[in-house]
Amino acid sequence: MSLTSSSPSPVVLVLNGPNLNLLGTREPEVYGAHTLADVENMCRETAAELGLSADCRQSNHEGELVDWVQWAGREQAAGRLIGAVLNAGAYTHTSVALHDAVKGAGLRMIELHISNVHAREAFRHHSYLSPAAAGIVVGFGVEGYPLAIQGLHRLATAAAHGA
Repeated sequence: MSLTSSSPSPVVLVLNGPNLNLLGTREPEVYGAHTLADVENMCRETAAELGLSADCRQSNHEGELVDWVQWAGREQAAGRLIGAVLNAGAYTHTSVALHDAVKGAGLRMIELHISNVHAREAFRHHSYLSPAAAGIVVGFGVEGYPLAIQGLHRLATAAAHGA
C-alpha cells in the first residue's frame, strides 16, 4: 500500500454508531456541543493534512455497521483504505457481531470514545471491540477523532514500510 501516491488518495473510514447523530444536543455535559457535522469536518481536515480522504458514516443499525466494516476490510486489502476509526457507541458494550466483523475482515481499526467510558457506568467499562482494535482513544472529547486518524495513519505507514 502506498500512502504517498498522488491519485487517488488513500481513504480513512470514520464510522459512528447509534445516537452519535445526536451530538451537540445529547448530554452536552458528557459529549460536548459539537455536532456530528462538526466532527466529520474535523475528520476531513485532519485526513487532508495527512494526504488522505475521509469517508464519514453514521448508523443506528448494527447490521449496517457490520456491512461497512466488511467492505472496509476488502478496501484495505486492495490498498485503497488505511483502516477505520470506529466509535460504535453503545454497540461497543454489546456487539460480538462488530468484533467478529473487524476480526474477520482483517480491518485495522482504532476504537474511539468521546467520553472516558471507564469513569462512567459500570456497563460501559467492558468493550467487545478492544480485543480487535489496533489502538484505543478514550476521553479526549471530539478531539479524539483527529488523534485516532493520526494514529491510524502512523500504523498504516509503518505496515506499508514493513515495520
